[in-house]
Amino acid sequence: MEINLTGRTAMITGASKGLGLAIATRFAESGADVALLARRPDVLEEAKAIAGARAKGHVAVFPCDVSKAADVARAHAGVMERFGKVDILVNNAGESKAMPFAEITDEVWQADLDLKLFAAIRTSRLVLEGMKARKWGRVINVLNILAKAPRGGGAPTAVSRAAGMALTKVLANEYAPHGVLVNALLVGLIVSDQWVRRHRAQGQNVPFEEFIAKMSANIPVGRMGTAEEFANIACFLASDAASFITGTAINVDGGASPVV
Repeated sequence: MEINLTGRTAMITGASKGLGLAIATRFAESGADVALLARRPDVLEEAKAIAGARAKGHVAVFPCDVSKAADVARAHAGVMERFGKVDILVNNAGESKAMPFAEITDEVWQADLDLKLFAAIRTSRLVLEGMKARKWGRVINVLNILAKAPRGGGAPTAVSRAAGMALTKVLANEYAPHGVLVNALLVGLIVSDQWVRRHRAQGQNVPFEEFIAKMSANIPVGRMGTAEEFANIACFLASDAASFITGTAINVDGGASPVV
């Protein structure tokens, strides 16, 4: 399916690496103007070059720590000055954090909620009324499969992502009458920079490919997903082709989740 996002402007958080960069690249290839938000200016510039290489629209970067309200407001103001609107919001910032409950301090809880839940609340609050006024909008919240099927030792991420799924449903129901569709994509095991870092941190003397193959053992399709596969689904949800889909939480996990 060929998807055309010409004339749309997308704002993507956590866009400098991994899934966020893959989504930004896919959107730009499909004609959208794309605003990349992430913390590190140098890495953002590298991401801009990648996303812009085959872009049909414009690509711009906005350094921003989305866990901080003032940063979010400043970045949004920059996007509005540059592009004049936000039609598509992808809340993608944050990586998985899981540990025994007794070890999670208030500071860890707050940092996780600020990065994953409150960032989505703040960005959504800034863009939704404009979408409502234009009678068209898309919000995609990137969560993970623990949001539906939390496990012991899965906090704080399992909790913050479950809250993100509830936020998705609330916003979907409230804004659907105004042509604004809100959905969530739940990440399973997908090859990304996060897994490269974990492989290095564990100091394993096995090739990365072997490490990934071991991680894939319990995935029904027999492999981990790619960032590009994830981006394809996000691009579909951002398009007019997905005009009757809202309030859903779609597993992108190769069948790994025990919950539909």
